[in-house]
Amino acid sequence: MTVDNTNSQTSNWWSNRRRILRQDFLPLITDLRLAIALLLLIALFSITGTVIEQGQSPGFYQANYPEDPALFGFLSWKVIQVLGLNDVYRTWWFLALLIFFGTILVACTFTRQLPAFKAARRWKFYDQPRQFAKLALSAEFDLNKDNNASLENLSQLLSDRSYKVFPEQPGVLYARKGIIGRIGPIVVHIGIVVILLGGILGAMTGFVAQEMIPSGNTFQIKNIINAGPWATKPSNQDWAVRVNRFWIDYTPNGGIDQFYSDLSVVNAQGNEVDHKEIFVNQPLRYHGITFYQTSWNIAGVKVQINNSPIFQLPVAELDTQGKGKLWGTWIPTKPDLSAGVSLITKDLQGTVLIYDSQGQLVTTLRTGMSTQVNGVTLKLLDVVGSTGLQIKSDPGIPMVYAGFAILMAGVISSYFSHSQIWALQNDGRLYIGGKTNRAQITFEREVLGILDRLSSTQVKEKTRSLKN
Repeated sequence: MTVDNTNSQTSNWWSNRRRILRQDFLPLITDLRLAIALLLLIALFSITGTVIEQGQSPGFYQANYPEDPALFGFLSWKVIQVLGLNDVYRTWWFLALLIFFGTILVACTFTRQLPAFKAARRWKFYDQPRQFAKLALSAEFDLNKDNNASLENLSQLLSDRSYKVFPEQPGVLYARKGIIGRIGPIVVHIGIVVILLGGILGAMTGFVAQEMIPSGNTFQIKNIINAGPWATKPSNQDWAVRVNRFWIDYTPNGGIDQFYSDLSVVNAQGNEVDHKEIFVNQPLRYHGITFYQTSWNIAGVKVQINNSPIFQLPVAELDTQGKGKLWGTWIPTKPDLSAGVSLITKDLQGTVLIYDSQGQLVTTLRTGMSTQVNGVTLKLLDVVGSTGLQIKSDPGIPMVYAGFAILMAGVISSYFSHSQIWALQNDGRLYIGGKTNRAQITFEREVLGILDRLSSTQVKEKTRSLKN
């Protein structure tokens, strides 16, 4: 007896929990207003992640978002770091918003969209004239006066207009088309959920790195600036990337038109396994890692003094007080380093300015030219550029693209109208009625056209010719 009471209490407990879930919780999370509010929040924080630079060093935010004066009176570097606005897409609260929004879509799909689709597939014949009076559009024919009005002719006209006709019972007819329109909202929800899953996967397992590599150098990915907690970092790479050449195309007025990097992926033996010339919006992809062309720098100059070996001297960016970019280096002209000249350049077009120790301009050189300075022959062989690469690994991108494709398919299918037409032949009269879920005016014109043709003699002749 005690066991029966315990089982009864347990059953009642589960029954109460299911009732609370069904009557209280599900209506709350499937509320359209809640979904819209969450979508707006996600959009707002996504905009924030676009406006505020992501993944920068603490010094960057301290310099650009000071406490006094704070941007908009409250947005300082401390607020940015405390709230995680420097890495919005990987914060726990942003991922929680995505998960909650996806949960709402899944719940709405199972509680509203799927039942609506099942209801659309469950059809029945109308066998009472009063049922047609409830339809949005209905008509009635007197078979004694309209000899051409019949279920047979109506079925033919509906088939001509791509309706699927179900004449399974004598004297009644049901036809429909555009059932795919009922699937559209479900497909849209699936697409959005797949996009959300792809975004979460990318945030948790992807990484971002930056490298500045001079022409001719080979590198492996080391400088990772941002990574998800489950990211697989390429610490034991068995391949590397060689920058064969970096160059810039300039416009006639001296501005930058485009910059390029010729890259080769080489294996542990130094053999090339992949190769591509990249530029902005045309990256190299290898083993799920994408190499983007993002910036550039000047790494050094190659010079020769008299008949000496060729020296590649590094250059440093000079402080110009915001008046443009300049790079410079110092070249000794005596073995004891007691004298030398300074080289200044502003781009990779191969022109450098040479200044003496007093800061006076001595001459201007282009690559391949030489000059006499401090009793030696100084020859400029090359200005060496560095390519700035942003390197990304985002395993969620294929899923995001697939989600967008599903979403577009769902949006397109949602434009199909689900139109239904019923007919009943009873006591010398033919009752016809129909309804649709959208494009009401178009549907009315279509039904009126069918009714007009149904009362014409051409339909009867056409039907007879098809039978013959």
